[in-house]
Amino acid sequence: MGEPSNGEAPKAMYTASFAFFEALWDAGVTHCFVNLGSDHPSIIEAMVKGKRDKGDKFPRIITCPNEMVALSMADGYARVTNRPQCVIVHVDVGTQALGQAVHNASCGRAPVLIFAGLSPSTIEGEYRGSRTEYIHWIQDVPDQKAIVAQYCRYTGEIKRGKNVKQMVNRALSFATSEPRGPVYLYGTREAMEEDIEPYEINQEHWGPAELGALTPKQLANVAQTLVDAEGPLLITGYSGRNHACPQALVELADTVRGLRVLDTGGCDMSFPANHPAWLGMRHGVDESIKTADVIIVLDCDVPFILTQCRPKASAKIIHIDVDALKQQMPVHYINAMAKYRVDAETAIRQITSHIKDQFSSKVTSQVFDERWSKLQQTYRQRLEKISKEAQPGEDGMFGTSCLVSHVRKACPPDTIFVVEAVTNAVFTSDQVQATIPGSWINCGGGGLGWSGGGAMGVKLATDFQHGGAGKGKFVCHIVGDGTYLFSVPSSVYWIAQRYNIPILTIVLNNEGWNAPRKSLELVHPTGEGSKVDNKALNISFAPTPDYAGIAKAASGGQCWAAYADTVGDLERLLPQAIGAVQGGVSAVLDAHLGGPQGKFGGGKAALVG
Repeated sequence: MGEPSNGEAPKAMYTASFAFFEALWDAGVTHCFVNLGSDHPSIIEAMVKGKRDKGDKFPRIITCPNEMVALSMADGYARVTNRPQCVIVHVDVGTQALGQAVHNASCGRAPVLIFAGLSPSTIEGEYRGSRTEYIHWIQDVPDQKAIVAQYCRYTGEIKRGKNVKQMVNRALSFATSEPRGPVYLYGTREAMEEDIEPYEINQEHWGPAELGALTPKQLANVAQTLVDAEGPLLITGYSGRNHACPQALVELADTVRGLRVLDTGGCDMSFPANHPAWLGMRHGVDESIKTADVIIVLDCDVPFILTQCRPKASAKIIHIDVDALKQQMPVHYINAMAKYRVDAETAIRQITSHIKDQFSSKVTSQVFDERWSKLQQTYRQRLEKISKEAQPGEDGMFGTSCLVSHVRKACPPDTIFVVEAVTNAVFTSDQVQATIPGSWINCGGGGLGWSGGGAMGVKLATDFQHGGAGKGKFVCHIVGDGTYLFSVPSSVYWIAQRYNIPILTIVLNNEGWNAPRKSLELVHPTGEGSKVDNKALNISFAPTPDYAGIAKAASGGQCWAAYADTVGDLERLLPQAIGAVQGGVSAVLDAHLGGPQGKFGGGKAALVG
């Protein structure tokens, strides 16, 4: 039996909690985003001991006043590095507070490990960690894991201390195996307080389960179908998470000239905008879907929305995906002639190589020369159209396209854009025109509010990769006004200031939620709701909050904050905002949309505070 609950632990103790952190570090987890509570005495003791005894070879602890922000930070970090990070939360209530962030990590295929304590299971001091507070009865629930289990790739309870490292690594194996996603571990105070003998495990035995390649028969089928196509289309969503995959797709498009690539924006930039095959980002609706005779669906959840945009009945569809059956979606199907569960990059490189070897004379023929010329012509037309959309109004006010065009030109060339623009996402993508793998990152899920913490996680990761605070790439966070409020900016900008994680935030201020109006009008295009304004629909934010002021207050007055009404304001304020971020403090520009993509009536632009 351990020490009584009111006894002092020996200085040299080695507990399950300390072994837990050792296991994280040995597995490559460098950061823990924490929101601590009464279930964490041994966790807190282990943190103090680890910092003292292990120094830099111990996960860095980031205090997060809000659990949604904590998990979003871990999520953003994982999207840059493809390595899981850890979130520690407080029993059932902290698990519930993760809320939409668990959905986002699951849908966005972000590998993260969540640990939560359980209320102590003993009440008479039988073990160190037995119940000592009133709240331990209130927070004792029948099945804590059920709160998040349906979103997780794995859930497990740490019941005893002596196999805690195996439990951590088993969870991480699930988190990092495709389709990647969140995992959840939990344990009582007694289990985490248990004294054990120090031990190590062989990390070589605990990697992810790897996917294979196309079989010779599958490869021949895909290659033959592609080269026989007259108007082939490839639709992707998540393949850009692997930063080598965009280049593999470029090589395929260079080989099968005339192939077009449509990105559904499920995650990272999957195909560069400086290639003639680029069709941009669209959410399941595009003319190319209706006209293609062959469609390759590559690592994509929603290639098309049948009620809005349907492929030709004669179109041949092949689905290549790490999760071709979409096992967490009760209703999902694609009328594909073949479904292959393989690694995207491996499959694409196989297909390109096979076509070069077996169909060289065909893909270099005059027919393909003509398709290439036509593709280049339509690409130039697309860029001209996008450029025209970026023009300001005659009154000097701007819409989303104009705004983002100015932001893109003002930011450094290798900026990472973290985007949660909802109804303005397509306009934003068209203007950013990302070309560098990993330079465009969005949520992949539907839980609004991801991007505040996500942008900080991205910045933290790129700084860590490049040697420390301020040494990584510039991060620009573009967010809708409603989504900005969902992101818990009071926590986001406090954390940014506390831990020196400067980001530039552009708030797309169109006075409310426009997404519900779009949803309404898709179902009831001439209904009663279509005849009234946003206030009557209960989706208006007028009078608008002081978004930049919220961030400034949360940062203790340190955040650069301003709002802009006109293009002249943008030209004057954007260099100041970018300079502030490069100088080490976050900046928030509240951009009042008044052009083609939104209306906002405002006064003279000004610095906040």
